[in-house]
Amino acid sequence: MVHQTDLVIIGVSVGVALGILIASLIFFGIRWYIKRAHLRRCANERSFTTLPIQANGLGTSTDYSASLSTSKAIQGSENLQKNSPPSWWNHQNKDRFVSAPGVLRYSYKDIQKATQNFTTLLGQGSFGPVYKAKMAAGEVVAVKVLASNSKQGEKEFQTEVSLLGRLHHRNLVNLLGYCVDKGQHMLIYEFMSNGSLSNLLYSEEQQVLSWDERLQIALDISHGIEYLHEGAVPPVIHRDLKSANILLDQSMRAKVADFGLSKEEVFDGRNSGLKGTYGYIDPVYISTNQFTMKSDIYSFGIIIFELITAIHPHQNLMEYVNLAAMAPDGVDEILDKQLVGECKLDEVRRLARIAHKCLEQLPRKRPSIGEVSQGILKIKQRRLAKEDTMSFAGEEFSRAVSRIEIQQVELSRIASMKDRATE
Repeated sequence: MVHQTDLVIIGVSVGVALGILIASLIFFGIRWYIKRAHLRRCANERSFTTLPIQANGLGTSTDYSASLSTSKAIQGSENLQKNSPPSWWNHQNKDRFVSAPGVLRYSYKDIQKATQNFTTLLGQGSFGPVYKAKMAAGEVVAVKVLASNSKQGEKEFQTEVSLLGRLHHRNLVNLLGYCVDKGQHMLIYEFMSNGSLSNLLYSEEQQVLSWDERLQIALDISHGIEYLHEGAVPPVIHRDLKSANILLDQSMRAKVADFGLSKEEVFDGRNSGLKGTYGYIDPVYISTNQFTMKSDIYSFGIIIFELITAIHPHQNLMEYVNLAAMAPDGVDEILDKQLVGECKLDEVRRLARIAHKCLEQLPRKRPSIGEVSQGILKIKQRRLAKEDTMSFAGEEFSRAVSRIEIQQVELSRIASMKDRATE
């Protein structure tokens, strides 16, 4: 009897032990699966914000690789591309594109009809051709088509759609929709009737921007960047600020565009290669490969000097700026000839001082975009205050003259009454 009891106890103990072992294996298996799924999802998210290598060219974005791991990955992708066409041009893979919430998706037929079979060309950029279109609802838009030989790729396309799908500000270009169909990638934007700041500054056929318009454009750009740096969650670094990426509407109000190289400021400790456009790239970024908000500030400083001088960075702008900095009023010598005699030099000098601060060699000495916005706003406010003071003084003078005239009339009337009394 005792023997049978011992056997029962041993059997129960073994059963419990096996049950605990099986439960533990199931528990740790589930944990391992969840952890692996989480790591895979994080890896996908990071790869989504890491952008591919770009070729360099005049007026286009550059993308150098200083990372060994990045270069290895690129070599592997190049070998893959030799054997098969890029996935974003493969019609069979078109539906793999990650859609963005709140952004309309159009079919190729919709865009083909709206552009009248892609006939009205607005311009050509590193991304590809841009066409004017009229949508079914009557809205005029701009359609940017990713060319097959584009220096930008699917990841830049997805970056732009995902960022603009959730970033909304009056000084950021408004993305209305996109198209991934029949092997084509297209972005649909609001139509900016006055084109890019670059075209307005450097095209002889375009109208001359007044000083008031340039000052307002600088303020608009600063507000757009301020939203990216201080209003967006997480903050966004544009990484390719230049005059060609500043678009102007019918009222000459500026909006920041082209977010293909933008990156959310999430520090993952990885090196993703140099990106940007020659002439606008922060020298510190080139030497350290560390891109921060202060790198955007540097690029904005270049744009401000473009507004002041109408000299392109590829035309030795920084040499002129450095020479002008040797004298307190040196900026007067490099002022755009179209503005000479048409603007207040003290305002030009104040704006130039802000731009010089943006171009400080040490990033920590550069102002934040909020400080830049406040500085530009103060220039406008000082003028408005002077105009208000002059207006108030003019009104007071007019009232004083009116009072004197009334008093003269009254004195004349009294004098005439005295004359009648003596008669």
